[in-house]
Parts: sequence; C-alpha cells; structure tokens
Amino acid sequence: MSFKNVRKEFFSYLSLTIGLAISTSGWAGFIIPSHIIAGGVTGVATILHFSTGVDIGLMTLAMNAILIITSMKVIGASFGIKSIYSVTVFSLFLSIINHLVSEPLISDRIMAVVTGGILAGTGAGIVFLNGGSTGGSDIIALMINKYRNITLGRLLLYIDAVVICSSFLLFRSLETMIFGFVTMAILAYTVDVIISGTKQTVQFFIFSEKNEDIKEHIIHIARRGLTIIPAEGGYSGKEVRVLMVIARKSESQIILRIIKEIDPQAFITMGSVMGVYGQGFDSLKA
Repeated sequence: MSFKNVRKEFFSYLSLTIGLAISTSGWAGFIIPSHIIAGGVTGVATILHFSTGVDIGLMTLAMNAILIITSMKVIGASFGIKSIYSVTVFSLFLSIINHLVSEPLISDRIMAVVTGGILAGTGAGIVFLNGGSTGGSDIIALMINKYRNITLGRLLLYIDAVVICSSFLLFRSLETMIFGFVTMAILAYTVDVIISGTKQTVQFFIFSEKNEDIKEHIIHIARRGLTIIPAEGGYSGKEVRVLMVIARKSESQIILRIIKEIDPQAFITMGSVMGVYGQGFDSLKA
C-alpha cells in the first residue's frame, strides 16, 4: 500500500473516531440519561439496560455482531472492516460515557432531546461519509440504500419507529414515546443534512464572448467537464456558445472565480440540481 493510501486510510479512521465520539456523546450524555428510547439497536439496548441493568455498551456490541456479518456479504468487506471498528469503538465510548454520566448534561428534557439528536445525527453522518456505521438500523438502512434511492435518514426513521413504540411497554408513558419520535426525527434530519451537504450539486449556464478561455480554465484548473451548447440570441439573433457545467456545490466558488477573472461581464445562471448520476457523481440505483 502506498503512502498516499495509508494516509487516506489514517484520516478516514480518524474521522470515524471523531464521528463516533460525537455520536456517543449525544446518546450517553443526553438521550439515554433522559430515559428516552430513540430507536435502533441502541434503543433496544437501552430498554434492556433499564429493565435488567445489563451494560448498554456490551449489549449494543453483541446485537450488532450478527448485522455486521450480514452486511459484509451485502455491502462488501471494506464496509465490514470499518463497521467492526465503528461498532466496537461506539460500544466502548457508550459504556464509558454511560458510567460517567448518570444524569443528562442538560436538565430540560426538550433541550436534551434536541441537543442529543443533533449530536447523534452529526456523528452518524460523519461515520457514514467515511464508510462506517454506528450499527443496528444504520447497517440495515445502508443495505437497503444500496439498491433503492431512499434517503438514509428516512430509512432510519421507518426502521426505528417499531423500537420507539415498544418503549411504551417499559415506561407506560405516551410522552416518553413521543420524545423518542422527536429525537429520531431530529437525528434522521441531521444525518441527511450532513450527507447531502457533501453531495449537493449545482448547474451553471455561462454566456460569455471569452467562452474558450473559460472552458480551458474550468477543465484544467477546476478539473470539471462541461458541455458546449450552440444557441442564438433571441433579441440580437447572434449565434452564441453556452457553457453548461455540473459541479459539486463546494466547487462553485472556484468556478465563479475563474469566470470573474476572465470575463467580469459574463452572464451566468446557477441553480441547484436534485440529483446527478454518472461519472464523477453518484451511481444510479434501481
């Protein structure tokens, strides 16, 4: 393995660890101490923890073992390796923080739900982006998402609904069950924001008399392909060449800078694109 690949893997696992730390701080620091069952294997482990006193981290690790083995066959070995690491570290962090924190870090239950959901969702999103999983329903959601264009956040919400409803049997509290749904809605939305934020795409239509220079700079400096569309001015009747560029939202600033430096008078339209599939972007799923 080359140094570049080793460095890439190191930062990938570093990001995984940071994401797991953020996620477990949301669960063990806010959600679990507030006696909220928020879905997934962690939710099931929480129910067992409150009913039997079994260590929540150990229970989470045990239940995830079967799902990890299944996911390695469906999603691939590389996912399985990172998932083993993620689930192990997640369970370890969960046990440590759960033993250190007996009361929620925020006394107000609503604020604990919001804070815990955002932290858990942010951490899970970071873990997903680096090829891992916090386990449980996350793994099931990723396996379904491999073949269906359904957002991970929505899948998590559907799967976890059953677990949240079961919390009523333990606490006999409709309020607690509702808090569980609110927590998972916040978590699921945060996961979608984190993941889609890195995949958002934009479409440029560029009208300029210096289109040839702009084309060369976009291809060789911004490293993005483009399409040249022959057109005709509706008022002037003049033939023009329109440049159409599809790029990640994070790349939009360098493209705009290139256009401004070459032709400050260029006419540009820029719009968000819901989905882009093909080379350099997302793969199309049936």
